[in-house]
Amino acid sequence: MSGPPRTGNPLWIAYEYLAMLLGLGALAALCLIWLPVALLLQPLLPRRLGQLFGRRAIMHGFRLYLGFLRLFCACRFDLAELDRLRHAGPLIVAANHPSLLDVVLIVSCLPNAVCVIKAALLDRLLFGAAARLAGYIRNDAPLELILQARADLHSGAQLVIFPEGTRTGSFPLDPFSAGCGLLAWRAAIPVQTLLIEFSRPYLGKAWPLFRRPRLPLHCCIRLGRLFPPP
Repeated sequence: MSGPPRTGNPLWIAYEYLAMLLGLGALAALCLIWLPVALLLQPLLPRRLGQLFGRRAIMHGFRLYLGFLRLFCACRFDLAELDRLRHAGPLIVAANHPSLLDVVLIVSCLPNAVCVIKAALLDRLLFGAAARLAGYIRNDAPLELILQARADLHSGAQLVIFPEGTRTGSFPLDPFSAGCGLLAWRAAIPVQTLLIEFSRPYLGKAWPLFRRPRLPLHCCIRLGRLFPPP
């Protein structure tokens, strides 16, 4: 699959469909494998230890998944700049949100990342057990969100947030909500911005889940400006 694909080539189109099924299936399989472990560990481990263990497990699982996409699904990821944040200490990591893959890409590089995620995802069995073990924060309770985020940041975590509130509709950025600045102010923690770029808007706001990708797919994450607390 190393050469450039020809538009309309039936074999390449068949491979794109196969890659889509492999990619979605591999992610579901990882979640299913980790589900009983997360359910078992959450009541057994102390809260803080469980969170650290859960975050590292998600990081390694996502790294494994990206390796699978590289090997079998003609995907290329340039995350070298993001790797520089691994030992940067507490940060609010604010990124644009062009794709459903964004969380996977960011968390795969950060061993102590805590994410603000949709409450509906946190309540689902397939994804929710792992997210609850890792201490991810639901987005439907603003006061609790701010208090928990501040506590996690002060304990050394890196908070991953998408200030647009949803996937990007007008590239490269939609307007930001005020929540990111409020969190930075209340926690007195700097904001590191990220710019996520895809060669094609795969799994973006206008890309249905089961629409085949256009491969090869390239993604690059670049570090933006570091803002001090307001």
